[in-house]
Amino acid sequence: MASPLALLLLLLLHQPLFSAANVHKINLLRSKLLSQPTPQNAAAPTLYFEITKPIELPKTKPCTQHVLQHDFGYTYGKPPVFANYTPPSYCPSHSFSKIVLEWKATCKGRQFDRIFGVWLGGIELLRGCTAEPTQNGIVWSVKKDITRYYSLLQNNQTLAVYLGNLVNERYTGIYHVNISIHFYPAEKNLNYNYEQNLGNLDSGYHPWADLILPISRNLPLNDGLWFEIQNSTDTQLKEFKIPQNAYKAVLEVYVSFHENDEFWYSNPPNEYIAANNLSGTPGNGPFREVVVSLDGEVVGAVWPFTVIFTGGFNPLLWSPITAIGSYNLPSYDIEITPFMGKILDGKSHKFGFSVTNALNVWLVDANLHLWLDKQSTKTEGELLKNSSLPLVVSLVSDFKGLNGTFLTRAGRSVSSTGWVKSSYGNITTDAIQDLHYSNTMVMKNDGNTQIVNQTIHSNDTVHIRPSTSIIHSMSSNKKFPLYLYIDFREQAKETYKYITNVELGFIEKKSASAGSRFSNSSLSNLQNAEGTIVIKNSSVVRGLGSTQQVYRFDGGKSCYFRNISSSDGTILYDKVRFTCTKKPESNLDFGLSRLWPLGAQRNSPGPRFT
Repeated sequence: MASPLALLLLLLLHQPLFSAANVHKINLLRSKLLSQPTPQNAAAPTLYFEITKPIELPKTKPCTQHVLQHDFGYTYGKPPVFANYTPPSYCPSHSFSKIVLEWKATCKGRQFDRIFGVWLGGIELLRGCTAEPTQNGIVWSVKKDITRYYSLLQNNQTLAVYLGNLVNERYTGIYHVNISIHFYPAEKNLNYNYEQNLGNLDSGYHPWADLILPISRNLPLNDGLWFEIQNSTDTQLKEFKIPQNAYKAVLEVYVSFHENDEFWYSNPPNEYIAANNLSGTPGNGPFREVVVSLDGEVVGAVWPFTVIFTGGFNPLLWSPITAIGSYNLPSYDIEITPFMGKILDGKSHKFGFSVTNALNVWLVDANLHLWLDKQSTKTEGELLKNSSLPLVVSLVSDFKGLNGTFLTRAGRSVSSTGWVKSSYGNITTDAIQDLHYSNTMVMKNDGNTQIVNQTIHSNDTVHIRPSTSIIHSMSSNKKFPLYLYIDFREQAKETYKYITNVELGFIEKKSASAGSRFSNSSLSNLQNAEGTIVIKNSSVVRGLGSTQQVYRFDGGKSCYFRNISSSDGTILYDKVRFTCTKKPESNLDFGLSRLWPLGAQRNSPGPRFT
């Protein structure tokens, strides 16, 4: 077996190996390990991929615009790469029902995982993590539906791409990137599903905004257009001004976490760190939230999904199946429409971003989606209510020395109501966020074993109340379960085994309704990854990683199911189904919360996805 994993040992030798401090330090090092060993018989680049539902495309032939080709060598700390974007004037149709951004990349050699961002006119379109390469090379791609940015794509823009890579004698991997945009002309008599098409409703809503404003850093700059939040007191602000004929606003927030907070959900409480004199161990406990303010007033919060990058914990886990959301990080929408009465005055206002309990570093920016009343030059509105209850966090600790149990719970509720008067009438919007969090952390075996069991619940509801018709409602109920097991075991003299088990889930139920019309969808994306590394006499002698994932989407008329498993970089089985059925798959109709209730303690990282 080749030796890139030997970097693990080199990193560990800089500090005492087996202590509670290092359980977390090694978590931090996981994202900086080199790629998995290359099999001796490998000859061609390996395809890496993230499991997700294929984008539903019309039957029309797309018009493709190639917008960037660049080789990202030593780019760390340098300005983004820029390219000119021009709408595809050669396309026979200028009415598109679907627009897809495609990122293709290859890399060969040794390299860390790297965060990257793609912006158009300062609007972030995609944030992702690079795959970690092998000596024979890897290839991966991301396809993202960017139809919601339709209005942005109608005009000449500047494309900016940042991928902070480091190349030297040891880290040789250069990321070769191509970016294209595919425009699919609308089919005749094309009907969108109800959730996507509220354009016929008298609320004036239609699927994509008329204008999108960048809530990101201004050019010129280095390191990307996102804001960097360094600690819990750091607030990043962006000034903006909206047209006075806007009647609806949604803030789309992008979030990623790095360095001392890359694994924030496993950070121990400060009292544990202080009692055991664990200097250098990231702390502030395991709870984080991104707080969004408007002119100093809280208007919403993001409790982010626990994305694990491609080097996270053990890079052997993510070959060739990567962790949920790692290639295409999720964004989060906050309804700003109730606050329109405050920002329709023609004056400048400020969005602010902060992160509760943050350590360095969080990368945050946003896009402000605006719907404009084309029948008038000025709308008016009023904020009727904004209730942002204080964040409630509780911590129950029970530890002696390096062993103990910690239970952290948190809750937050944000609700607002406001009306806007436009040519669509006087419409009142209610926006509600209800957030709940629980994290049980166990330290055992003098800190050589760490167990984390966490669940995040996020409920978002928007009610649109026209003055003369029925109420329209949209809701999203998300659940992010996470189980993490890390263990160092001494097998014999100078021989140790490092064991990791990561169980991750992204579960969402969405609904939209207007009177008797309604649309529902559900997504259950569950992943279990297990790996071991054996260290003997200061050398990594072997390592193994395996991953199983079950992806189930049910949109009523459109469904997608995939059950896939890999071990040691090889796909063991891959079952795909596009038809809808109410009959559960044998042994696969499960949910993380049903398999192991929050707070249950387990002594073994054995497989539970069967």
